[in-house]
Amino acid sequence: MEIAIGLGGLLVGIAIGYFLVRASLKNIFKSKLQEADTKADMTLKEARLAATKRVEEANLKAEKLLSKAESKNESIKQKKIQEAREKYAKLKEDYEDYKNKRKSEIKDRELEIKGLEKDIQSKEQSLQDKTKEFSKKLNEIEQQESEINSIRQNLDKQLQIVAKRKEELEKANEKRIKALEGIAKMSEGEAKEQLIEAVRGKAQTEAMALEKEIINEAKSSANKDARKIVINTIQRMCAEFTIENTVSVFALESDDLKGQIIGREGRNIRALEAATGAEIVVDDTPEAIVISSFDPIRREVCRLALKKLVADGRIHPARIEEVVAKTRKQLEEQIREIGERTVIDLNIHGLAPELVRMVGRMRFRSSYGQNLLKHSIETANLCAVMAAELGLNKKQIKLAKRAGLLHDIGKVPEEESELSHALLGMKMCEKHKEHPAVCNAVGAHHDEIEMNDIISPIVQACDAISGARPGARREVLDSYLQRITELEDLAMSHDGVMKAYALQAGRELRVIVSAEKVSDEYADDVAFMIAQKIQDEMQYPGQVKVTVIREKRAISFAR
Repeated sequence: MEIAIGLGGLLVGIAIGYFLVRASLKNIFKSKLQEADTKADMTLKEARLAATKRVEEANLKAEKLLSKAESKNESIKQKKIQEAREKYAKLKEDYEDYKNKRKSEIKDRELEIKGLEKDIQSKEQSLQDKTKEFSKKLNEIEQQESEINSIRQNLDKQLQIVAKRKEELEKANEKRIKALEGIAKMSEGEAKEQLIEAVRGKAQTEAMALEKEIINEAKSSANKDARKIVINTIQRMCAEFTIENTVSVFALESDDLKGQIIGREGRNIRALEAATGAEIVVDDTPEAIVISSFDPIRREVCRLALKKLVADGRIHPARIEEVVAKTRKQLEEQIREIGERTVIDLNIHGLAPELVRMVGRMRFRSSYGQNLLKHSIETANLCAVMAAELGLNKKQIKLAKRAGLLHDIGKVPEEESELSHALLGMKMCEKHKEHPAVCNAVGAHHDEIEMNDIISPIVQACDAISGARPGARREVLDSYLQRITELEDLAMSHDGVMKAYALQAGRELRVIVSAEKVSDEYADDVAFMIAQKIQDEMQYPGQVKVTVIREKRAISFAR
């Protein structure tokens, strides 16, 4: 019982303590809430004051910006108005100029129209005159037609009379034939057959004799005509000396540049030789170095690259490789331009771009010391002249010139080939769809294939003419100079000859004789004797013209 009372008192005490603690906590919370409310009110008031201040500042800034914008807008407005006024004034001025110009054009047009009206009136008048003449001629034609009709009627009557007489003659002829058949005891057909056989046999005999005579005459005159054509062709061409060397001399401003070109331990010159494929010889020659290569394109690339490097002053292996690459590209463009210019100068159309490029490469290729492009151009012109001399048509002349230009195209391929240059050139022309006659002429100009067109022997002959003329190639230059000397010495060996000059590459010999020793009559004999001696003792292409000059000078002095 006491325990129950004690527990009940404990529970009551706990309940009372709980309520007391709760009440105290509520009072504490209320006081803290009141403090928080007061602090929040203070903070809110401060925030409102700050916001009000910022709004006022923003309003001030907005007013300032607005005033600035208004002033700026006003200035822009005034500027645009001024520009509009100036533009209006300019447009007005242009309009006035156009108006005045249009007025002058209208006046000119009116004058032109008046002139045209006058021309039309004059043409109408001339047309009327021509109409009158036409009507007059028409009347004359009608009169002539009436006369022709009357003549035709007369002719018809005469033809009828002739037809009757022809019938009478045929009847009489039949009677005579029958009488002759009775006399000859042979029919008309048999007589015709015997007569035709006799005439045929005689005609065949005469024709065979005439054919043999014509063939013999053609054989005897063929060589003479061929020489004449070749000589005329050569004389119509103005050829130049085209010998080239395999070295180029590069001039320097001073010998100090040789050290820069050689470089440290020779690295610059080795880099240049490796990049270009040419040999550079630096010796004791003052202010010059020698570039040597059998490939003219490599030699030209080396020369141009060295020129750029010396002008630039920066010479080192990296720069050398860069300059050589640019130079090679520029030279390739130059090669194409040379080919195009050559084709245009020769008036050759429709050549494939790759063949045009190969023509340009000929400029940097030589054959026996003779520049290949000059040789090909000369051969092309010779082919055109010779084809014209032979009387070929325009198409064949153009094909001959084309074949002459391309005949040595096989000498400039970029890749090595086992074929000869003639067959390789023919393959290249066939690849680029050239005319069959051109392909055959290119392939047959050294007799490696059979000729099947008239152009082929022309190209072969002109190739020989261009290569064999005096001074064209190094291998015949010495013999040419020797022949010129012998020609002059032969003329000087005659009595009365004072001087002798060989002109036009040895095709003409001018001989000056003494007037005291040689008379006018004897001058003809001297010319004949010199010509005969040249013909008997010397070998020469074509013909040599001998001109003997006799001059009488009378000199006197007034003292």
